[in-house]
Amino acid sequence: MAVLDLVRFPDPRLRQPAEPVTVFDGALADRAQDLLDTMRAAPGIGITGPHAGLMIRLVALELPETAPAFYVNPRVLWASPEMGRHPEGSVSMPGVVEEVERPARVRVAFQGLDGTGHEVEADGLLSVCLQHEIDQLDGIFWIHRLSRLKRERVVKKYEKLLKAG
Repeated sequence: MAVLDLVRFPDPRLRQPAEPVTVFDGALADRAQDLLDTMRAAPGIGITGPHAGLMIRLVALELPETAPAFYVNPRVLWASPEMGRHPEGSVSMPGVVEEVERPARVRVAFQGLDGTGHEVEADGLLSVCLQHEIDQLDGIFWIHRLSRLKRERVVKKYEKLLKAG
């Protein structure tokens, strides 16, 4: 398949909600494979359509020790009251990470590449990744889950990396 160009922070597309997928065909499966190839090349463990300029609600995840998984039109149905902290970053802002606080567990509804509906209850890294990527599909870039001070520090660090690179 193809490695797509990544949308880099602060591109305004990273703050726009993605459109629901309504057609489940070979073209969607090809786009999903393109996203997976792009994520692996970045490298990363999760990517959404908007990260690659595709403004559709499509997520590819490949966590350590697991097979690749695709989530079409995912949405959080339930989030636990218990919270957890985990380092996060983005293929659209490489080289910087910061701890983000999120619910420790979630239940997510989504469709497969064939349009079939599914639900998954997740904790640990899968929970973090699903919430992170669903936020991105909703136009919430991960740094907007940080305090203003931490967000400004992350942006300055990223700008410094760009100038050095």
